[in-house]
Amino acid sequence: MQRNIFIVILILLIFFVISFLTNILGPIIPDIVKSFNLSIGLAGFLPFAFFVAYGVMSIPAGLMVEKYGEKKILILAFFLAFIGALLFALIPGFSIALFSLFMIGIGMAMLQVVINPLLRVAGGEEKFAFFSVLAQLFFGAASFLSPLLYSYLVLNVHSGKSGFLIDILNNLVPENLKWVSLYWVFAVIALAMVAVIAVVKFPKVELLEDERIDVGKSFKELAANRFVWLFFLGIFAYVGTEQGIANWISQFLQTYHNVDPTTTGASVISYFWGLLTVGCFLGLILLKLIDSRKVLIFFTSGAVISLLAALFGSKDLALQAFPVTGFFASVMYSVIFSLALNSVPRHHGTFSGILCAGIAGGAVVPLIVGGLGELVGLQLAMLFLLIPLGYILSIGIWAKPLISNERITNIKDIF
Repeated sequence: MQRNIFIVILILLIFFVISFLTNILGPIIPDIVKSFNLSIGLAGFLPFAFFVAYGVMSIPAGLMVEKYGEKKILILAFFLAFIGALLFALIPGFSIALFSLFMIGIGMAMLQVVINPLLRVAGGEEKFAFFSVLAQLFFGAASFLSPLLYSYLVLNVHSGKSGFLIDILNNLVPENLKWVSLYWVFAVIALAMVAVIAVVKFPKVELLEDERIDVGKSFKELAANRFVWLFFLGIFAYVGTEQGIANWISQFLQTYHNVDPTTTGASVISYFWGLLTVGCFLGLILLKLIDSRKVLIFFTSGAVISLLAALFGSKDLALQAFPVTGFFASVMYSVIFSLALNSVPRHHGTFSGILCAGIAGGAVVPLIVGGLGELVGLQLAMLFLLIPLGYILSIGIWAKPLISNERITNIKDIF
């Protein structure tokens, strides 16, 4: 099959956009709390509205792709993201924010289902591993850059400065809601992606057995396996931990250390995602040398220590420890996912759909932290994150994969 490098580049761009839209909530939560006079508990519903969409849409999206094809689903996904972002930009308010974030989340869940099989076909199976790692680099770069864009817009819109983008946003955004400018940018990006995808010819994708979702016999067989649900909880716990930290970093630093969320707070979140990306690459090397379960235990232990240092240390320590927590969280998702798939002999496509539904943990855990924050304060509330981290650590103890990760046992294997 002829490979299509243009489609590969487009898919990498889609990875970038998904991350760009997904991981911006953490930096803007303090602004949303202030703008709409919200409690910490109510603010927890913002990530809930976004990530619950993954639980709702992951499996249906897989079925829709098989019926309607990749191109139509990509266009629909970005159109939903466009409508959600535009609605939030035009009518900023808490109730609108919840609905808009849910629509954007539905779109992002649909994209996640489409892009990996499409990347395999467009780039070639023999290069799929390489392009998958490259896609994670694009994903991480967007997570690093989106908080910086937030800082740039908030500091420049309605500041007396001039420029093409700033002048346009000055006319669109209320002076007391400068952060809303982000959603105008998101709306334009999503609409541009709709236009690009509409004119691109996509290759035909024949789904492998590992990519197909069957809600009939395969699902029933998997549902009877307790390890399926234990690993589902592992993905649930990881995404809940990742978002539970990222979404509350800026609010925590503002509350306990008087850190400006538009500058330093956003920067800390940016470095959280940046170090998470760096950790992914180090993790790839370690997984060639060490059993993945040991890697998971080591990195999870590091995350626990870093989180405790961030919560109870000084301001300077918190500014350093929160990003380091991102570094230690870096390998968790990929290790849990691979251990899960290597623990069942068949129906990997359906199992992947079940695991992806566990991304809904990003909805539940930040909501619980926000609710506890109302009762005991955000500092103690974030200790709840030790529960999902403890569960992730336990996976490294009880997991018994049928196939262990391939490791280098001879220096000659490197070359």
